[in-house]
Order: sequence, then structure tokens, then C-alpha cells
Amino acid sequence: MGRTRARDTEHPQARLDHGGIARIIPSDFTSGFELIVDDTPQSHVDLDDPTHLHFEYIVRMGAVIDQLPEGPLTAVHLGAGALTIPRYVAATRPGSRQQVIELEAPLASLVREHLPLPRDAAIRVRIGDAREGVGRLPAALQGSCDLVVSDVYSGAQTPAHLTSVEFYRELRALLAPTGVLLVNVADGPGLAFARRQVATISEVLPEIGILADTQVLKGRRFGNLVIAASASPLPTEWLPRLLAAGPHPAKIAQGAEVAAFIQGARVVTDADAVASPRPDASLFLR
Repeated sequence: MGRTRARDTEHPQARLDHGGIARIIPSDFTSGFELIVDDTPQSHVDLDDPTHLHFEYIVRMGAVIDQLPEGPLTAVHLGAGALTIPRYVAATRPGSRQQVIELEAPLASLVREHLPLPRDAAIRVRIGDAREGVGRLPAALQGSCDLVVSDVYSGAQTPAHLTSVEFYRELRALLAPTGVLLVNVADGPGLAFARRQVATISEVLPEIGILADTQVLKGRRFGNLVIAASASPLPTEWLPRLLAAGPHPAKIAQGAEVAAFIQGARVVTDADAVASPRPDASLFLR
């Protein structure tokens, strides 16, 4: 997560369909630009180096992607933001074919104009609700995706209909037998929402890894947890060492730790799904 920014009119911006404002601003902390939506940092992009991943949870997603078998990937991304992970895949896996589903057409246009994609990147952006968009993807993608990423936020919350077991079954149908699902979950002390999400995903994909800062994983502070899931054993042999080394030290929980993490947590269904918890605004100050 990032921090709030003062409202201004000096940088490229667009009014979104839901009434909020998206802005693209130079990063105060590193090279590149940040996409800010309603004062919530959504993405960081370095046009000169698409492999430069700045936000901690994105670094962890990149670490998992790097463990996938060599060569181009077939990938589906739910939630576009500034297309950080699609750019990373295009740069590190030339020849990859990628589909992105983004709800907000004005946001996609803003990013396309001011943070243009490389000419050789095979990235198609589709406009629409993520769950409805999955149902409209080409039939050829069913059972053929090496990677599916779910990182959808309306403001600072994941919409309820993108958290249920029914939704995750739709995502599993996209995955190849060894394909990997990555889900970004934000939660705070106690991790009640995250525990239910892990329990729900494990109902669909039995091989689970949870990547997070140790204090977040212990439920001591609000932050992002990346859930990696697959029908096959995850390619995580080298991940513990990589995550511990940084640049943002973290760990991966698997096996018995995951079982303990979700003990007593109920699977989320469409009937009882809720949006992810809203973080306190002070979280974005740094």
C-alpha cells in the first residue's frame, strides 16, 4: 500500500465512471510514475525499466512469476491499474500473450495515453466487470493459462463478488494443469478476511502459498498478502531464500502453516461474500 497525495491539477488525470479521480504522478520515492485513484496508490510503473517493481506485494508476485517454467506465458489479469505486472511479464517473457480486464474505460485510456505500452507487448485490454469479463474471454483460454492474476480494487477495497468460491472456480477453469493463480488480499489485525480468502481458494486449488511481510502474516498490522495457488505443486523451491533477502523481507507460508492459518475459517460463497476491509487513511502516509 502507498500513501495519500494532495489533490492537484498539474498531472494527467481522468474522472472515472464511479465518480472518482485517477491521476498519474511522478514517484516521490523512486524512478517512474504512480497511478493514484481517489488518493489510494494503485500502481507504480517505470517506463524505462518495466522489470523495476516498487510496491512490496508486486515484488512478491514477480518473484512467483519468475519461478514459472521458462518461456512465454499465457496470462489473464483482472484489474489493470497501470499494467505493472503485464509489462513485467512482457519484458521478462517475450512472446507472452496476455489479456487484461479493467472496469474503468477512462482509467485504461489515461494509462494508454500517458504510460504507453511497449510496441511489441501482446497485451489486450478489455473493458468490463472482472467476473463478467472472465465469462467473455475466448474459449481457447479455458484450461490453457499459465498465470491468472486477480488484483481488483474499487478504491481501496476488493468488491464482494470477486471473493467467493464460485468466482474462484471460474478462475480455475482458465488455468492449465500447472497454471498458477495469484491473488492480492489486503487485510488488517486478526486477518479474518484473509483467512476466509485462503480457505475459499484452497477449496478450489489445493496447493497454496501465502507471501507476506512477517508482521502482516501474523495479523499485527494492515498490509497485503499474496496468495499463490495451483492444482499442482507450486514452483517455490527458491522462494523462501529470495523473499528473506528482500529488498522487502518477507516469508512464504505453506503446508502446515497454511492449514493453521485457515483453521476454523468458513468458505466464502456468493450468498455471504463481503468486500475486503477498508484501510485507515493513515496507512498511505509514508
